[in-house]
Amino acid sequence: MASSVTGSGLPSGGKVFSTLPDLFFIPEFIFGGLVWTLVASTRVLFTNPLGWVMFVSVFCFVFTTIWFFIFIAGGNQSGIWPALDVAYHFIAVVFYLSASVLLAYITLNIKTAASLSSEVFKIYQESIAAVVMAFMATLLYFIHAIMSAIRWKSS
Repeated sequence: MASSVTGSGLPSGGKVFSTLPDLFFIPEFIFGGLVWTLVASTRVLFTNPLGWVMFVSVFCFVFTTIWFFIFIAGGNQSGIWPALDVAYHFIAVVFYLSASVLLAYITLNIKTAASLSSEVFKIYQESIAAVVMAFMATLLYFIHAIMSAIRWKSS
């Protein structure tokens, strides 16, 4: 397994675990997976657009996993990969930002739509946790995108 930085300026193999911005893959998995889990476990109290939030969290989780394994396997050898890396992470930022704002809006509606009985309060707490994790995932993807853009421009 190769563990060096490729000619395209992107790491492969074990080097992915020690280079920026690729070090952000792991926290992106964690926070994205938490968003997915928290949203999936929330019981829907009224009609709301959680489908978009679920799509974004599942899409980014799966695509980041695939992206990570491509980097680990060294499949990122050609010169197009730095640009693709920037493009994917900026798309993930836009998706997650829209999902985060939508999730925050839904959470505010949970608080104002019903008296906070113990069951509703539990759902409200899960929604707050999901909002925090969604904004953390957005921040991580944003930092990854900026650092990927810097790497792309310097290569």
